[in-house]
Amino acid sequence: MISFQGSPQQSMTKPTIKFFKLLAFGGGVLLLADGAAAQKKKTLTPVAPPPLVRTTTRNETRRLGYGGTLTIIGAPEGSITIEGWSRSEVEVRAEIQLRANTEQDLDRLAAVNGFVLDEDLNHLRILTTGTYDRAFMKAKAKNFPKTLLGLPWKIDYRIRVPMSVDLDINAGRGPIRLAGVEGNIRVSSPQSEVKLEFSGGTLSTTIAAGKVTLKVLGRSWRGVGADIKVAAGDIVLELPAGFSGDLDAEILRAGEIENSYEGLEAREKPGITKQQVKGRMGSGGAFLKLTVGDGRIYIKKQESKL
Repeated sequence: MISFQGSPQQSMTKPTIKFFKLLAFGGGVLLLADGAAAQKKKTLTPVAPPPLVRTTTRNETRRLGYGGTLTIIGAPEGSITIEGWSRSEVEVRAEIQLRANTEQDLDRLAAVNGFVLDEDLNHLRILTTGTYDRAFMKAKAKNFPKTLLGLPWKIDYRIRVPMSVDLDINAGRGPIRLAGVEGNIRVSSPQSEVKLEFSGGTLSTTIAAGKVTLKVLGRSWRGVGADIKVAAGDIVLELPAGFSGDLDAEILRAGEIENSYEGLEAREKPGITKQQVKGRMGSGGAFLKLTVGDGRIYIKKQESKL
């Protein structure tokens, strides 16, 4: 079994102490805001990517029962799409893209940049391996050319899982989409546009920079609720007509909350303001908690399907 001591996030932007304290609410996850905002303002001299591109596709299938757990350590760059289906198994389709100056260099990169599957009783792990992971490279590729370590590469994952499953997603930079799954779900990324379509479960999402859109499919949330945090960026909450639930939303520094959902009423002080919402829809229910450091929160009704 390969030992992983790092993750894509550990090789990404590090939070500043200042915003660590700012976003440490309720014993929750700590996030970077100052670093994420600075990352947007930085202007770097563009460097031409290596001319040769190699794209390969790998497919794997493993059995995983309902109520099992899937852990994903994503690549530093790349998308993750997860959809629920009726089978008691996980289907993984990975598109791996490498860039280099020679075919020989591409061969060397292909030997280390990829993923492994690690299986325990009712727990499957998809673990990305590659040049970003110093511990892995030291153990498995001691004489790897240093000139190849910084070359760009990515993995786009498309995964189908049982509809009732727990997910732990530790992603890099790139879009994330989850739909048709219900369980204990945790998502984290340093930079992403996340699209979530759920009707229940326990959802925890932490993004340093980007946008999270949560589309609630039912008129009530089945389960504990959702807790979404974005350090720098936006959160969009799309609710169906007649939804029942409780909502806490807050802007910690700069930005505002835009509410166009007619069914939202004040639950307790301060009620509904541009900086904070403590509200209730319908008869109340599970809590949806939204927190943004710098950015906006949009609360709106879902568009009707024609």
